[in-house]
Order: sequence, then structure tokens, then C-alpha cells
Amino acid sequence: MAAAIKAINAKIRANPVSNYVCSTHFWGPVSNFGIPVAAIMDTQKDPEIISGRMTGALAIYSAVFMRYSVAVTPKNYLLFGCHFINCGSQLIQGYRYLQYWNFGGREQTLKGMGKEGASKVEDKAKNVAEKVLRQK
Repeated sequence: MAAAIKAINAKIRANPVSNYVCSTHFWGPVSNFGIPVAAIMDTQKDPEIISGRMTGALAIYSAVFMRYSVAVTPKNYLLFGCHFINCGSQLIQGYRYLQYWNFGGREQTLKGMGKEGASKVEDKAKNVAEKVLRQK
């Protein structure tokens, strides 16, 4: 049985493409792509839920591993691309966090919600007033 497994492994490793696909240089970045995909999906969510500390930590982590991915031999450009996308998306999230919490974005959102709420209350009051006038 061991000889059969050894033969299959040798056959896989003989082809450069299948050798690459069966290596950690491929599967590490592929499994790591969940982080930038999640960050990109989070750009559609409310900035109130963004964690400033986590965003900063992930941006620094990605910047460090971008450097690492081209420092190793052989260079791992798939890992570089993964961390490049993650670093960019984390920086965007960091901007959204700072704009919301430090530069007046929260106040603008609350002001807009207040106006929206006031117009809803006004509409309901008009509806109730119309119903009362119709009953008379």
C-alpha cells in the first residue's frame, strides 16, 4: 500500500501544475482569502459595527505578510495578492471607521434618522387627523 501511495505522490509531484496545487504555497493563500472577502462584504454594512482595533491589526498583519510573501523562496505571488487585497480593504474599513466615529459621520447619520423619524410621525399624525375628521 505504501508503495502505491509513493507512486501516486511521485506522479503528482512530476507535473509542475499539480505539484503547485498540492503545496502550501497554493492552499495557504486560498484558505486565507476568506479574510479579504469578508472585509469587502463588510463595506456594505453599517460602519457602527466596525472594530477599529481589529481593522488596524488586520491591516498591519497583511502589510507584514505582503513583505514576507516576496521574501521567501520561491516568491509566493498568490499570497502577496491575497494580503494586498486584504490590506486595501482593511484600510478602506479603517477610513470608514474614522469617518464615522471621529469626523462627524455618526452625527450626520443620527440627524438624518431624526428627520426621517419626524417625517414618519408627521405622516401618521396627518392620517389620524384625517380619520377623525371623516368620522365627524
